[in-house]
Amino acid sequence: MLEELRITSLGVIDESVLELGPGFTAITGETGAGKTMVVTALGLLLGGRADTGAVRTGARAARVEGLLRADDPDLGDAVDEVGGEVEDGRLVVARQISAEGRSRAFVGGASVPVSSLAMLADPMVAVHGQSDQHRLLQPAAQREALDSFAGTKALSLRARFQQGHIALAATEAELAEVVRSARDRAREADLLRFGLDEVEAVDPQPGEDTSLAAEEARLGFADTLRTAAEQARELLSSDDAAPDALGTVSAARKLLEGVREHDADVAALADRLAEISYLVSDVAADVASYATGLETDPARLAAVSERRAALVALTRKYGEDIDEVLAWAQRSAARLLELDNTDERIADLTARRDRIRAQLGEVGAALSAERTKAARKLGTVVTRELGSLAMPHATVTVVVSQTEHPDGLLVDGRTVRFGRSGVDDVELLLAANRGAEPRPLGKGASGGELSRVMLAVEVALAATNPVPTLVFDEVDAGVGGKAAVEVGRRLALLARHAQVLVVTHLPQVAAFADRHVVVVKSSDGTVTTSGLTTLDDEGRVRELSRMLAGLEDSETALAHAEELLATAQQSRSGTA
Repeated sequence: MLEELRITSLGVIDESVLELGPGFTAITGETGAGKTMVVTALGLLLGGRADTGAVRTGARAARVEGLLRADDPDLGDAVDEVGGEVEDGRLVVARQISAEGRSRAFVGGASVPVSSLAMLADPMVAVHGQSDQHRLLQPAAQREALDSFAGTKALSLRARFQQGHIALAATEAELAEVVRSARDRAREADLLRFGLDEVEAVDPQPGEDTSLAAEEARLGFADTLRTAAEQARELLSSDDAAPDALGTVSAARKLLEGVREHDADVAALADRLAEISYLVSDVAADVASYATGLETDPARLAAVSERRAALVALTRKYGEDIDEVLAWAQRSAARLLELDNTDERIADLTARRDRIRAQLGEVGAALSAERTKAARKLGTVVTRELGSLAMPHATVTVVVSQTEHPDGLLVDGRTVRFGRSGVDDVELLLAANRGAEPRPLGKGASGGELSRVMLAVEVALAATNPVPTLVFDEVDAGVGGKAAVEVGRRLALLARHAQVLVVTHLPQVAAFADRHVVVVKSSDGTVTTSGLTTLDDEGRVRELSRMLAGLEDSETALAHAEELLATAQQSRSGTA
């Protein structure tokens, strides 16, 4: 329950504190006094959109604070999660808007995002204004009202349907993209397949281009290499009498070997010449072997050159060298496998789409059954409520229907249109008088009748989804006379189960209130300010007199106001 509302620098309200309690509180005041600012303040506490234009002229910021009685353990846990604190069963929530547009929210002393404030406050307070009457004319709002009345099972089914609807939209988008790109994918697959065929035909081996380049160079210069090798061999070790390297080294070694015993250094030099002799001998043998092994093979040279040309053709297209060509082939084979699975992918997505549509059809049918069952009950409850609101012959019918559509869902043997909230169209029809044909609210209800229908719907919803605090902002617009009395009586009955705050211009409604608050406007000639004043019995009579006749001191108006207040209180006592 909202126990206190403190408003600072909001609109025409400079600074006011509104102390509230259980039951029915009526808020009245002259036109332009700032009654709507009370509702605006509550909207801000609920996390509503901040409007810098609501900041009082000349003020740096507007601030709204609410003191809530927080007996619900779940609420306490939620406050703890955002870092706030509930003290002695009371919770302070606040909203501040600077003139520059910055908005801050506070819960239990902790600064929180506005969304957190909305999440905490939304289950506790429901605000209904004249705009809600127009909203009630919209099919989506009527469906929302029916689902709320239907309860947990319907809301759970609707949530499942919405999840399925999202999954279906994603699947259909992916399927459309795969189908749309199928031609491009086929073209890419053909190019990759051609390239892989080229690589496969050549069948290159890792490092083959390097080894073949070396072999081609050797085969191309075989004669030159052989001549050089043979001459080198002769210089190293010749069979002729001509001096050679090996013979020269051996001769030098023999000279030193003959005198090694006379000097250790000479002995070391002789040993080194011995090593050189062995090395020259080995090199001479290797050079001879190399020269013998060299052959001029034009056929092999032609084959190597042809093979190298094939490899170069691959490296021109697919990589800097054969290793890169092989890496490209590996990647392309994987991509080709993916592209070749396009038809399979389309089949899988089509099957998934059909499966989701079938599941949606089942959930939609179950949700429709719940709505149909709840629609009959809601129509009965609202009709009964209208009987208590001076519309005894009115009948409200809640119609749940579907529209056939070739691209819709299969539900109970019919293909019907669907959206995020299911397959149903929900419409409230009103027959205002006995024998009248039921018509849509927008066509068959006057402003006053629409106000009462909205109130009746709210009462019906309160029975199944109770909200601790209900706020009505001039929902009695267009109502007068006996109907206004009945609206006041019904609000008083509703206030037995919830805290009810009503901004009203009707004395017949205000007279039924447990507490009467007036928004008082004063002016010093330059600045207009408004304050909230809770009236005593005498003050209530004077305010009701003003509301009845525009006169506070008229004896007739005062007498009428006293009579109205007494009648309302007596009526409340009689129905208690």
